[in-house]
Amino acid sequence: MEQKRQVFSVDLLERYAAKGRGVITCMTAGNDVIVLGTSKGWIIRHDFGVGDSSDIDLSAGRPGDQSIHRVFVDPGGSHCIATIVGPGGADTFYTHAKWTRPRLLSKLKGLIVNAVAWNRQLITEASTREVILGTDNGQLHEIAVDEKDKREKYIKFLFELKELPEAFTGLQMETANVINGTRYYVMAVTPTRLYSYTGIGSLESVFASYVDRTVHFTELPGDIANSELHFFINQRRAVYFAWLSGAGIYHGGLNFGAQHSSPDGDQNFVENKALLSYSRLGEGTEAVKPSSMAVSEFHFLLLIGNKVKVVNRISEQIVEELYFDQASDAASRGIIGLCSDASAGLFYAYDQNSIFQVSVNDEGRDMWKVYLDLKEYAAALANCRDALQKDQVYLVQAEAAFSTKDFLRAASFYAKINYVLSFEEISLKFISMGEQDALRTFLLRKLDNLAKDDTCQITMISTWITELYLDKINRVLLEDEGASEKGALEYQSIIKEFRAFLSDSKDVLDEATTMKLLKSYGRVDELVFFANLKEQHEIVVHHYIQQGEAKKALQVLQKPNVPIDLQYKFAPDLIMLDAYETVESWMTTKDLNPRKLIPAMMRYSSEPHAKNETHEVIKYLEYSVHRLQNEDPGVHNLLLSLYAKQEDESSLLRFLQCKFGKGRSSGPEFFYDPKYALRLCLKEKRMRACVHIYSMMSMHEEAVALALQVDPELAMAEADKVEDDEELRKKLWLMVAKHVIEQEKGTKRENIRKAIAFLKETDGLLKIEDILPFFPDFALIDDFKEAICSSLEDYNEQIENLKQEMNDATHGADNIRNDISALAQRYAVIDRDEECGVCRKKILNVGRDYQMSWGYTSAGSMAPFYVFPCGHAFHAQCLITHVTGCTSQMQAEYILDLQKRLTLLSNEPRKDSSGGLSEEEPLTSMTPLEKIRSQLDDAIASECPFCGDLMIREISLPFILPEEADVAASWEIKPHNPGMQKSLSLPAY
Repeated sequence: MEQKRQVFSVDLLERYAAKGRGVITCMTAGNDVIVLGTSKGWIIRHDFGVGDSSDIDLSAGRPGDQSIHRVFVDPGGSHCIATIVGPGGADTFYTHAKWTRPRLLSKLKGLIVNAVAWNRQLITEASTREVILGTDNGQLHEIAVDEKDKREKYIKFLFELKELPEAFTGLQMETANVINGTRYYVMAVTPTRLYSYTGIGSLESVFASYVDRTVHFTELPGDIANSELHFFINQRRAVYFAWLSGAGIYHGGLNFGAQHSSPDGDQNFVENKALLSYSRLGEGTEAVKPSSMAVSEFHFLLLIGNKVKVVNRISEQIVEELYFDQASDAASRGIIGLCSDASAGLFYAYDQNSIFQVSVNDEGRDMWKVYLDLKEYAAALANCRDALQKDQVYLVQAEAAFSTKDFLRAASFYAKINYVLSFEEISLKFISMGEQDALRTFLLRKLDNLAKDDTCQITMISTWITELYLDKINRVLLEDEGASEKGALEYQSIIKEFRAFLSDSKDVLDEATTMKLLKSYGRVDELVFFANLKEQHEIVVHHYIQQGEAKKALQVLQKPNVPIDLQYKFAPDLIMLDAYETVESWMTTKDLNPRKLIPAMMRYSSEPHAKNETHEVIKYLEYSVHRLQNEDPGVHNLLLSLYAKQEDESSLLRFLQCKFGKGRSSGPEFFYDPKYALRLCLKEKRMRACVHIYSMMSMHEEAVALALQVDPELAMAEADKVEDDEELRKKLWLMVAKHVIEQEKGTKRENIRKAIAFLKETDGLLKIEDILPFFPDFALIDDFKEAICSSLEDYNEQIENLKQEMNDATHGADNIRNDISALAQRYAVIDRDEECGVCRKKILNVGRDYQMSWGYTSAGSMAPFYVFPCGHAFHAQCLITHVTGCTSQMQAEYILDLQKRLTLLSNEPRKDSSGGLSEEEPLTSMTPLEKIRSQLDDAIASECPFCGDLMIREISLPFILPEEADVAASWEIKPHNPGMQKSLSLPAY
């Protein structure tokens, strides 16, 4: 692979990293921190995050040569555990990034720690939490250290291999929170075996449970001294493991939530296990075992000699080989080992003096090809970076299915391709093979993958699919001529699928084109279905009517989005098809105008109906008139005409007598046309109804005349209806009487008796003399003796009453005449000290102010005045002034005009100085002056101003009139300047 395309690259990070403290024996990394162990017992820490380094001497105080056996650092780079080996045995130390001195773990004296498992989920910078240590004698110990304590919190023994005591060379640990606590997952490897432990509780309780049960392990043939166990960490969770074993690289997925039971009853959390044999790594026939290993997301980095072979974990193929630029003094021994920094996503290699950094550059870019070659299509799609890569995956799948003649599956994959093959090429593939079903499937899936903006393409494909569905339906019908059960099921299935497609595509299909297609294939049911989807209700209703399914048509018309005009358009056909259902639908439909349904109702009414059959039109019209209170004359006239055609006249009479407009302030009491009703009733010979209409139209003579032909009792009732016109009422009764007398066919005396009995029914309105002319000339007077005597007695009583009334009137006239004569002699006595009610001056002693004015007669120096029966007296001028001030403006102007005219005529000679009329002189002989004076008297002196209505009206007047506002304002109390106020001291009493 070209250099620019390499996934892994090697760079020299530090040439002399040991700083002269010996040679590098071991190395570990975490969070951009590298910790080295040297052959002289030193631990060197390089913190590339802050650019700092430090070293600690663990060999101080120990005799002989000391070497760091293994060193471990947590993923955060804060906690470090190291084991030093020398002539005096082995010791294990713990140190923290903030410490300058390490702490000896005394309980591990003499034990060589080969592996450490950190609790990645719970570890913090201040505390290690639970840490598992694996030793070379097959023991597991638990340790915990808090940075602030400066020493370990505890060291516990956990487990020991007894069946096959081997050194633990690799340890990994994961935890998961479950309902009843924390579940621990621990994996450990020895040179020949991989052990797995799991349980809920504490580490101590988990390992204690394995005293009574078998430990789950996997054993592989062969032996390797440098057995390693690695977890690949993705977002702080282990995804897969890899074990560098004697037989090869044993690897698999990790599922810490799984509850799969292993054969021995233990909980196994390993999935998809595989073994990569070392034979695939050798260049010749001999298998070469790696000396160290590191894992990335998709690759194994295997240290073989002085180079690293990068092996794809999925394809198990060597994809790259990495070479290192070593110094001459270290080249002899070669690369010692590999390690990884999961937090930083980096890998490191080291020799005796140098540190090399292995960087990863988008290692998953070609993984889709790897999975595709392995035919793992789902994984290949998951690793595709662009649409072109996905197209290639879909193309391989489609071609594979097409080659095996699985055309429907191939169509599904072809539909997902956008760039590699054109739409036309794919379509021709299926057309050339004659696979119409696969072509339809391809178009359907292609339709699902198109964007909403491709409206033109969507419409075209949808139309093509519609035609393919129709073709499929026809082929199924042709193939199923025997009407087999299988064919019927297939037909129903394709019809259901086609209708579902129409429902989904109703907004993108061209309406006219689709309907034309459906018609051309004769699919009437689908045409109606599509028309219903497109809200072409007229087509749907018309189809149902043709099929005789009135109920379905009415259900369509009752939908809220259906225009009301369709109700009127299809009403004639629907009511003839099913009158009951149609009328029921009308009565449940809102905003329906009965007038527009009249043509349909008349068509239905023109058809013959059985006598006992419910007339549906009458039912609907009664509903409209009585329930909906419809006032349309056409509706009322139609109902009237239908009533008139019924043999039973009772419904017609009830309708005519009903006052539909009752309770309204204005408007008619009925809404039908009475003239039309009369003509109709006469035509149908509904005489009682005609009598009622005549009476309603105030044609009482015609009503009585017609009623006499039907029933004399009805005629009498009609005659009695006239109350305000006595003469007309008498005339009507005479008509009845004449008819009764002429119709009687008994003996003469019996006829006369019946006639006289009829007179009693008239309540005295008719007399014997009124009906005598109706009898024949040869009737004997003796037969009428009793009636004539009774009539004469009535007349005599009336004469006596008239005489009494005349006498009472004569006496009344005499009394009035005497009162008039007495009125001329009436007078009033005035005291000499009597004062005017207005000016408070004496009535009988006045100066020149009131002399000889307005044409009144004065007595010496006295001015004209008025005296009222109540005793109040007023000067004429004072009375005029008072009355004009208290009365209305119009009345005041009238009084002043009379006063002015009276003054102008006051100098003319007067006929009677007293101003009165003589007993014999009529009012018409009065002079103009006297007439004006009389009118003035009536205007100002008709009643006393202090005792009459004028005084009562003055109660409602305000004390202060509007023109006296300035006087009222003068009485307002205004505040004075407080500084100018003076206090007055009142003398004490």
